[in-house]
Amino acid sequence: MAEYLKRGKPAAERAEDDARVRSTVEGILGDIEARGDAAIRELSQKFDNYAPDAFVLTRSEIDAAKSKVSQREMDDIRFAQTQIRNFAEAQRASMVDIEVETMPGVILGHRNIPVNSVGCYVPGGKFPMVASAHMSVLTAKVAGVKRIVASAPPVDGAPHPAIVAAMDEGGADEILVLGGVQAVGAMAIGSESLKPVDMLVGPGNAFVAEAKRQLFGRVGIDLFAGPTETCVIADDTVDGEMCATDLLGQAEHGYNSPAVLITNSRKLADATLAEIDRLLQILPTAETARVSWDEYGEVILCADHDEMLAVSEDIASEHVQVMTDRDDWFLENMTNYGALFLGPRTNVANGDKVIGTNHTLPTKKAGRYTGGLWVGKFLKTHSYQKVLTDEAATLVGEYGSRLCMLEGFVGHAEQCNIRVRRYGGINVPYGAGAPYRDAAE
Repeated sequence: MAEYLKRGKPAAERAEDDARVRSTVEGILGDIEARGDAAIRELSQKFDNYAPDAFVLTRSEIDAAKSKVSQREMDDIRFAQTQIRNFAEAQRASMVDIEVETMPGVILGHRNIPVNSVGCYVPGGKFPMVASAHMSVLTAKVAGVKRIVASAPPVDGAPHPAIVAAMDEGGADEILVLGGVQAVGAMAIGSESLKPVDMLVGPGNAFVAEAKRQLFGRVGIDLFAGPTETCVIADDTVDGEMCATDLLGQAEHGYNSPAVLITNSRKLADATLAEIDRLLQILPTAETARVSWDEYGEVILCADHDEMLAVSEDIASEHVQVMTDRDDWFLENMTNYGALFLGPRTNVANGDKVIGTNHTLPTKKAGRYTGGLWVGKFLKTHSYQKVLTDEAATLVGEYGSRLCMLEGFVGHAEQCNIRVRRYGGINVPYGAGAPYRDAAE
């Protein structure tokens, strides 16, 4: 049985935190619903000390923000967007419309149709998440979304230049300087000055993730992408410094970012714990990372690789870094995760910022039933049918009629019957199932 060398905050305490978040978010969304622009402005003033004449940037304001980004920074942004675009285009190409004749005269098909409008949230509280603009805005653009609204909070009382640049370069049609629950609420609910969207995407803190959960149904959402989670699966092929660096690299996201080491090596576990203590003395973001590590960090010692796999499958972490003597074995056997990072040469930060895969990923065990944001999330697969011959209309109608009557749906059956009568010349009594052909003969 796996041995916990370090445990994080108990599940009951985490549940209490979640309940407080739910109540707060419900109140904010209700206020936006009731008072529209006035509530949005008050909330922005309260949480970000920001209340401009308009939250939507004009073209001149976008250009002014972009002018503050250096050429080298723009080159870096464009390099990252090229990688993300290339992979998104390859994903889009994998999704094809189909049309097939399943029986003589019957045509079935489906079309992949982009969502009409999307709201992309880009976090910017403790850290301005420039890369989140690439991941949501650009991917929506590749999918063919007609209207892309992007929103990020102000930083130091103004639009963050690099975030605005990334949104604009990615193809945003409207750029808002608005953060937190008020941003996702405004995009989903709408107001006097903001037209609502059909879908919300993007990561965020616990409050943003909860807002998306509460708004789901009113609008679509990509997935529940809350506070960052990371899991390192490692054996003695790597050292404690590598593992500690990868754990703290994600723990610095916020005060509630789980970071877990799963290993079959007690020596590596002890070395990683020691390295974490050392790195927390020199890491500039240690104030945040230390809280996450103290309250949400875990070290789990397993008997072998099979048990490491089983423990990881139960955790279903957002990011899983695998550094073992059998990385491809984990790739073949793992089913519950947000994204995999295989081998010591790559890392989660690559995926977060530049390599091309999307960094908006499922948290809180949602990897059990969904993957991360990708071009397919912006596409709706809609089916259609055509019946081209009288013979097909009659044959399918006969079966349909009887199956509807089997369930007691007389009105449904009559939809089939009227076609059996008109296209097949068979006099089916009203409200009855179509006769079997051998009986009719």
